Amino acid sequence: MTSESAAAAPQATVHGYPRQGQNRELKKAIEGYWKGRVTAEALRATAGELRRANWRQLADAGIHEVPTGDFSYYDHVLDTTVMVGAIPERHRAAVGADALDGCFAMARGTQDVAPLEMTKWFDTNYHYLVPELGPDTAFTADSAKQTAELREALALGLAARPVLVGPVTYLLLAKPAPGVADGFEPLSLLDRLLPVYAEVLADLRAAGAAWVQLDEPALAADRTPAELDAAARAYRVLGEAADRPKLLVASYFDRLGEALPVLAKAPVEGLALDFTGRAAANLDALAAAGGLPGKRLVAGVVDGRNIWINDLEKSLTTLGTLLGLADRVDVAPSCSLLHVPLDTSAERSIDPQLLRWLAFARQKTAETVTLARALAHGTDAIAAELAANRADLASRASSPLTRDPAVRARAAAVTEADARRSAPYAERAAAQRAALGLPLLPTTTIGSFPQTTALRTARADLRAGRIGTAAYEERVEAEIRDVLAFQEEAGLDVLVHGEPERNDMVQYFAEQLTGYLATDHGWVQSYGTRYVRPPILAGDISRPEPMTVRWTQYAQSLTDRPVKGMLTGPVTMLAWSFVRDDQPLGDTARQVALALRDEVADLEAGGAAVIQVDEPALRETLPLRAADRPVYLAWATEAFRLATSGVAAATQIHTHMCYAEFGDIVGAIDDLDADVISLEAARSHMQVARELAAHGYPREAGPGVYDIHSPRVPGVEEAAALLRAGLDAIPAERLWVNPDCGLKTRDWPETRASLENLVAAARTVRAGLPGRGA
Repeated sequence: MTSESAAAAPQATVHGYPRQGQNRELKKAIEGYWKGRVTAEALRATAGELRRANWRQLADAGIHEVPTGDFSYYDHVLDTTVMVGAIPERHRAAVGADALDGCFAMARGTQDVAPLEMTKWFDTNYHYLVPELGPDTAFTADSAKQTAELREALALGLAARPVLVGPVTYLLLAKPAPGVADGFEPLSLLDRLLPVYAEVLADLRAAGAAWVQLDEPALAADRTPAELDAAARAYRVLGEAADRPKLLVASYFDRLGEALPVLAKAPVEGLALDFTGRAAANLDALAAAGGLPGKRLVAGVVDGRNIWINDLEKSLTTLGTLLGLADRVDVAPSCSLLHVPLDTSAERSIDPQLLRWLAFARQKTAETVTLARALAHGTDAIAAELAANRADLASRASSPLTRDPAVRARAAAVTEADARRSAPYAERAAAQRAALGLPLLPTTTIGSFPQTTALRTARADLRAGRIGTAAYEERVEAEIRDVLAFQEEAGLDVLVHGEPERNDMVQYFAEQLTGYLATDHGWVQSYGTRYVRPPILAGDISRPEPMTVRWTQYAQSLTDRPVKGMLTGPVTMLAWSFVRDDQPLGDTARQVALALRDEVADLEAGGAAVIQVDEPALRETLPLRAADRPVYLAWATEAFRLATSGVAAATQIHTHMCYAEFGDIVGAIDDLDADVISLEAARSHMQVARELAAHGYPREAGPGVYDIHSPRVPGVEEAAALLRAGLDAIPAERLWVNPDCGLKTRDWPETRASLENLVAAARTVRAGLPGRGA
């Protein structure tokens, strides 16, 4: 193993960069390709232009070593599945015919072939495609994408470092393929996978790679001794390979703990570690382990997941300590900048002074370069930057935006009784059945319906001043009428107004609450071509006036069937925002919960008999380490109950969660004390229904039977089969029928057909229940 020179000057690098482009050019090109308006050649050209623009921008900013391989048309874990040849049999024909179409078939499915399951990337709001593996999986190396992008960067005269998902994390993220017998562990395939990684590494070395980064964030979670042994074996095998570049093993999102000495002893040339947030504990752990003699350390001291400016002096203190723990210390963000927007300079709606508190990807790049310059040349070299940084930090700390005495007094006065329903569930269930009069297996949707071109045009016209508020609201009312009419015609039992007035399930509320800032161009990838603009939770939160009551009441006036009031829950309001880092998350969650409690009360007073408060991020925000989870789950579940517990027994409280590993939090789901929960289940083949049953979950549940993240229209029998599988775990009197998630991203034709099939499936299964006839 070759060590780095102790005299090597510290340099700046990043682990990854936003893919979409300044104006979401990649999203537009991909969706144009799906609709036949953009050719494959034009899509590839757009992607190439974006990659090269990113690399040039990074190099011009002072980044010494740009990342390659992090760019993806859909998902980097899916790209890894292609790289190692672990393509499910049902997708092989599509992949063999065309690489692009094969990638999209695995991601989105086709009418005839189901996609891969999708879930959250650790505790972020990014979604990855879950690898499907089995005892018969045969891995084969396909490094074409990785080597091509490396050569592309090298041709620009840049120093480049390919970034790959590491083999241990890849296997730990995988699931047994459908039909594989219980007890199979994907990690058992490690010895079969390592030669494929070795072949890819050799290909990258031949293509000109001096270093390759292998990302192992799974090692920042709790790991068993067997899993740690697997990590040690993996990097012993790869480190001892003769034909390879230098290896930089990266981990982030939390402290490495027991995995740190494993990686420190591995025969690799460097480690990239996170030193922000909970991962700050890596500093003391690294010192206790004796540092990294003879190795390179890439120090993640700039938070890659939040948007607040870096405290440069604090980071320099950390870096100064690290200089004595490795032969070479370079500076980086804590993780890929995929998780933050691109550039604050595009923002026009945020006060310029407040904008100075914020750092998006380009600003984080500049912070990283500044810190590396100080490390190399001393703090005098960045005296002006340090002075400006101190002033900006002080401005934020003293701003009246951050503290509202009335909000803080109300939150401090909350009692335990405020977060408990007035009646036990059995009493509530009886009151709700009497009030609602629903059939067995009641049908509903999650909330949103497709947002039509006419609606989006009206919203753009309102922003541009081409139409007034009255004309816009007429358009919204027309959309609500259409959505209600369709639901009644289709035969759904509990209706929704379709949320046409909402731009996003978090942003819509953030724009009406105090303490939030909204961006114009702060787009972040959630999955595939789905980008969101997370609002910025900068100060104390309150609700000046009702936010949703008018639209729910209008919808209810159009029908005799119950219409759900629809809100986003406090944990999701935090998780899908860039949240303040100057007070405990639980304190912020309580403030949001109290604002939502006011809205729930107004909805109930306005006639809503069913109110849904969505918490899809409850599992997503779960800390990676078990030791940190009880505190989180305590304040998270209390915040939900605080928002929802002020209603009468007959008012039915729903919640919704999607695309996460629910088995880890079934107890917390129970603690929410919601009357009905709807969950994603179609891609995971009703796994969550079985998990609820194993826990003894006592309330009503709707495991989804329609995967809304795919353009496929599930047939009646397909939905009925999923529903019957749900009935194997949940009794009919407690089972609801619904899609996996909201329908905002779908087109009307597929939505119409899918929901009609969903209702037909419910009727078919309902008719076959004991005592119901054939």
